This record gives sequence, C-alpha cells and structure tokens, in this order.
Amino acid sequence: MTSVGKGPSSGRPQRREGQEPRRTAPRQHPQRRPPDNDGSWDHVARWYDTLVTDRGTDFHQGVVIPGVLRLLALRPGEQVLDGACGQGAVSRALAKVGAEVTGVDLSSSLIAMARQRSGKAIRFLVGDVRDLRNVLPEGQTFDAAVCVLALENLEPIEPALGECSRLLKAGGRLVIVTVHPAFRIPRQSSWGWDESQQLLFRALNCYLTPLKIPIDMRPFKDPMRQVTWTYHRPIQAYVHGLADAGLWIDALEEWPSHRVSQPGPRAKAEDRAREEFPLFLALRAVKVAAPGDKRAGRA
Repeated sequence: MTSVGKGPSSGRPQRREGQEPRRTAPRQHPQRRPPDNDGSWDHVARWYDTLVTDRGTDFHQGVVIPGVLRLLALRPGEQVLDGACGQGAVSRALAKVGAEVTGVDLSSSLIAMARQRSGKAIRFLVGDVRDLRNVLPEGQTFDAAVCVLALENLEPIEPALGECSRLLKAGGRLVIVTVHPAFRIPRQSSWGWDESQQLLFRALNCYLTPLKIPIDMRPFKDPMRQVTWTYHRPIQAYVHGLADAGLWIDALEEWPSHRVSQPGPRAKAEDRAREEFPLFLALRAVKVAAPGDKRAGRA
C-alpha cells in the first residue's frame, strides 16, 4: 500500500516532496532499510494500521474507495479479489456492497490486523499477489479484482497483472489505482510558487525513466527511519503490462485530491492546483484473452 501526503499549502516554493508540499521539513535520521526483495510491509504494519484504521485514510474515504466502487459496478454476490489488500480497508468496502471478497497480502501482520477488523465473511490470506498458485484453491476464479495503491510498491508488476488475469473469469474486470505517475513522483516532483501570476505550479525532474525510491514512512515519530520502497514507472508501463496479460483498458480516470485549503493568501491558488494536478490514476481493464495468448500481446 502507498501513503499519500497533504494537499498544497502555503510555504517555501520548490519543495521536493513526493506527494504534496509540507509546511515543515522532516527531521533527518539515520536510515534503517528493510529487506527490499519481497515488498512486504511487515516492518511498518503497526504504524500503517494506525494511519489507515477501519475505513482507510481520508483519501480512501473521500476519493479512492468511491471511485473504485463506481468503476467496478459490482453486483451482489460477485467474487472479488483484493490484491495486496493491506489491513483490509478496501476489502471491507467491497463486502459492504455485497461482494464476496478474498483479500491477499504478503504481510502476515497486516493480514492479522485485517482479520481482527473485519467480519468472518471476508477471507484474508497471506500471499504474494505475484504468485498465488499455492495460496488459492485449484480452479478458483473471480468476477473482478482490485489492486489499490499497491502496484507502485511491487517490482516487477508483470507477474501481479498476469496473476490477476489468470484468476479472472472471461470478461472479468480489474481496477488498479496508483498515485499518479506523471505528477506525483517521489523525490522527483515538487510544488513551486509563481509570484508574478500568483499560481502554484508542478515541477518535474524526470518521468520516463523507471526509478526505485526509498520512502520514509514515519519521519516525525521514530528515531530510526522506517523505509519502504516505491517504484516509479511511466503510465505506458501499466498499459503495456495490462495488454500483455490479456487485460484491455476500457476506462482511465485521473482523480484530484478532495481536500480544501484553510483561508489564507494562497488558498485560492492551492485549491486550483489540487483541481488541475491529479493525485491518483485509476485504470479499469477487462480480461479478453489468456496470458500468453498471441492475441494478448501488443501489436
């Protein structure tokens, strides 16, 4: 899962924050890096659970979950896979509208928290969304799948997309949501202030080059940094990955932040910047061919 930052605020220009400018720079602490070979968030599970709680962050509640439910258009009783489900905020929202939900995450700690916070009707399993053959029963299929704010923490993404395709029924749909790859690149994008036009602008240092970026998840609370990894990749990487898995995009949406600035000299500019520079990218894709089918590849 991915943590998202605060909305545009007044302060010094040209901040190199991954998501939104902060009024106060984070303290500098010695870095303790977790193993970066499996993508598990076990080492930050307890902190992440206090952030997300039962219903998710305010971004989950105000933007992400409503958008996911609208794109999925679930019918009661449909089987849904929540890949890299974390502690189950999205899974619970899916179950609330009548879906039969299976949530899978590599972190055993987050799965334990998901089970504690959820009803028994939701099945939670410890497993890597990149290979679920030893986790799910033989022949298990789903009507729909989601991967919400998680693909940017996985490298590579092709196995995860291939597993989603393998597990979807023909015509099944997958909804993925990421922090917007074009405008919200950690450590490579920033807010700036144009004094002459009284406008906030977005500055980018790069975009097409894939990057592996360490993210300090608890900069203000822990004397040792708790680091997770995010993987920046351009939008075309998601499009190509889906197409190669036999998943064809039929909807693409860009969602801005729902937050509103407090009254102040830059409030109008901040609110306009939120509306113009989306925070999330959402893609819906439909299974039209099996992975490996010649029809599934790019022309």
